[in-house]
Amino acid sequence: MTVGVPYPVRVDATLDPQLSRWLWLVKWVLVVPHYVVLAFLWVAFVVVSVIAFFAILVTGRYPLALFEFNVGVLRWSWRVACYSYGALATDHYPPFTLAEVSGYPAHLEVAYPAHLSRGLVLVKSWLLAVPHYLVVGVFLGGGLWAAWQTDRTAATAGPGGLIGLLVLVAAVVLLVTGRYPQTVFDLVLGLNRWVLRVAAYAALMTDTYPPFRLDMGGHDPGTVLVSPPGTADPGAGGMPAPTVPAPGTPAPGVPAGRTSADTAAGAPRLGWTGGRIVALVAGCLAGLVALGLLTAGGAATWLNVSERDAAGYVTSPEQVFVTPTSALTSGEIDLGTSDVAAPADVLGTVRIRVTATDPSRAVFVGIAPRSAADAYLAGVGHAVITGWTSTRAAPPTSAAGLPVRPATLGIWSAWSSGLGTQQVTWRPTAGSWTVVVMNADGRRGVSVRADAGATIPALRWIAVGLLVGGALLLVAAVLLVVGSARRASRRPTVGPPGGPFVPTAPGAAGRS
Repeated sequence: MTVGVPYPVRVDATLDPQLSRWLWLVKWVLVVPHYVVLAFLWVAFVVVSVIAFFAILVTGRYPLALFEFNVGVLRWSWRVACYSYGALATDHYPPFTLAEVSGYPAHLEVAYPAHLSRGLVLVKSWLLAVPHYLVVGVFLGGGLWAAWQTDRTAATAGPGGLIGLLVLVAAVVLLVTGRYPQTVFDLVLGLNRWVLRVAAYAALMTDTYPPFRLDMGGHDPGTVLVSPPGTADPGAGGMPAPTVPAPGTPAPGVPAGRTSADTAAGAPRLGWTGGRIVALVAGCLAGLVALGLLTAGGAATWLNVSERDAAGYVTSPEQVFVTPTSALTSGEIDLGTSDVAAPADVLGTVRIRVTATDPSRAVFVGIAPRSAADAYLAGVGHAVITGWTSTRAAPPTSAAGLPVRPATLGIWSAWSSGLGTQQVTWRPTAGSWTVVVMNADGRRGVSVRADAGATIPALRWIAVGLLVGGALLLVAAVLLVVGSARRASRRPTVGPPGGPFVPTAPGAAGRS
């Protein structure tokens, strides 16, 4: 009988009695294969959590096979953390599996919820869990450092937090004495347990809010079993005697070798094999690529329909550029070579329009090969446009006089000069190019409004290709995810290993 399960996420670990003094120095190399696999698994974890979000919102249930997959990713991550620098509690190399391994000294179980709130799923991850994120940021590192860096121009991720610091202390003590301090281990396990509870809550696996409580020690006190009715503890005034399950034993009421999720669905089931995991991860990655293609296709469609003017140009918003120097330049525009396709085949005709903010001042705009433009501007103070909303000053020069009037030079592939709006149109060719904007007389102090556009004749077909490709890839992704999840949740049609063939129903052999 179970008298209480304070939190449905159970995290256990056992400290190896004989840890190597030196192995921890190279574990960062030994766990690289796990980090590579986990990088893909965590991508799938996020995608599966998004799928579960909509499933819970509609049905109030977390799809069982997907629930077990995400629990498996957390379990795998915990084993790797326990072996490496999340705890350094064992020298047993972690197995490559999502399943529970009873012989391994690190364990994680999450009780499968029969029902989840449709309302809470909307606010758990991004709102309700925020106080815990602040605490976890201190445990894992980066949170306080990022806050301290807010007044700096460049933010950097912080080094290891409290867990990392404690593990480092334990590693040094282990190196010197050959022993891992038990008190440090208990505290490290308590901190990791807090982090994993929050991870499961944020991943929508439970509606039970994580407690602000540090449950230390290798045995998780969150799952407590008591003796059957009528069994009394003489030392407890006749009350039932509580017992804490050993690490690796199933959650209350779950037979050995089966998870809480198994019991909820009347398992056993076939589960997550290596092939099904690969199919799910591939489906999640394909889904992300498909969404990227569909987004790009939607943007291309919007540009083609909404941003193309009457003259057929897809045009940028007009922007004001100001510099106290003598010229504004685009920097290098590298159009590569024509080995595959000419730039004009993709861009069509390019148009640049420039208008001086002072109507009485004539303005010049021209396009020249980069080498020729650099030679002309070598002694001219100028600013480089680094983005459509920003400029930077070029390195200072010793030029004292005015530059040669730009219109008198023969370096331009296309140019225009005069009062009012000046426009250049150009069929781009391969090479490296620079756009230069100046006052027509070369005087310092350039202030203009400008826009740029191109006809991009293939834009419609680019949009269609992206949308069709994204749609097909999305269908493939859905088939991979759904197919792998369904196969993982199927019931076997045979008995236990080594047992006789037992169909699920008369004539049902081979059916799912």
